[in-house]
Amino acid sequence: MDQFQVSKITVANALTGLANEKLIARVPGKGSFVAEEADSASMTSTQANTMKGREGTLSTGMIGIIVPSIHDYFAIRLVEGIEQALRDEGYRSMIMFTHGKVDKEKDVIKEMKALGAEGLLIFPVDEENYNEEILGMKLSGFPFVLMDRYLPGVETHYIAADGRRGTRLAVEHLWELGHRDIAICSDSPLQTVTVQERIEGYIEALKGKGALINPAHMITDFQPLTELKEAEAHPLYRYIQNRMVTAYVSLNGRLGVQIYQMAKQAGLRVPEDVSIVSFDDPTSIVEEFSIFTHVKQFERDMGYRAAAKLLEVLRGHGEAKSYSKMLIEPELVVRQTTGTVPQA
Repeated sequence: MDQFQVSKITVANALTGLANEKLIARVPGKGSFVAEEADSASMTSTQANTMKGREGTLSTGMIGIIVPSIHDYFAIRLVEGIEQALRDEGYRSMIMFTHGKVDKEKDVIKEMKALGAEGLLIFPVDEENYNEEILGMKLSGFPFVLMDRYLPGVETHYIAADGRRGTRLAVEHLWELGHRDIAICSDSPLQTVTVQERIEGYIEALKGKGALINPAHMITDFQPLTELKEAEAHPLYRYIQNRMVTAYVSLNGRLGVQIYQMAKQAGLRVPEDVSIVSFDDPTSIVEEFSIFTHVKQFERDMGYRAAAKLLEVLRGHGEAKSYSKMLIEPELVVRQTTGTVPQA
């Protein structure tokens, strides 16, 4: 309006005309964008050939990354690995967040496709019902790779760490230190695929030691702690304060930190009174400065390999109906939050 001294209605009509001619794509709540299938007549032949992608369609060189958030180092490292792989191959990326909501995940998948993403890397929301947008992409052949988890019974490309192996490593380490009462904790609101596999690994490890399985030590039925000042009213705090177990395996880094904080608040010392093993390193980007004993899942490598697989699919390498299921072998990193079992 300022540049051409015209009214708002004139601009709106101009945009409508461009949309009707498919020169721009309009995304509700986001704005108007140059359409994926731009007019190639004005391109040189070299430019047009450069922009040719999968199956001869016009290429944007853009890959969509969909993650719940980047509030923890796991997601940050995952994205770093993806970015490195895409840079190495001359691709660019666009990141959108789902905040753990399946409806938001559906929306951002639609938006990414409308904005010209050639393929998607998705850290999917775990829900009881599958996201039909993901199922629709599988049926239509739109390229995507799932990260960290998969959809049981649905064949897709995915990469994840071996969760069963991870909890077995944690339990075996604690057992060697003399711990016999070991809890496994998750603040996920659902028994997700990831949580189920890790609990199965926990059970298998204890059975391998000839130990009885105490259901009371599988602590999953509680809401996440939002503020530390509310800790004393939290059921997990009372569990820690009453010394129901001598060691905890936390299924995510954020919860591992909260268990550490609640133990301190209850007057317990870590690791003298209670030991903690966390999945993922929750406290440090520089590995050597971490205090947490943790199950390392090689997030950067996971992201790099996920992006490399997606680019391989985009280039048409391999059989079209052959799906890659990649499991990364986790590793236990022993630091300062685990020690020998306290004497009675």
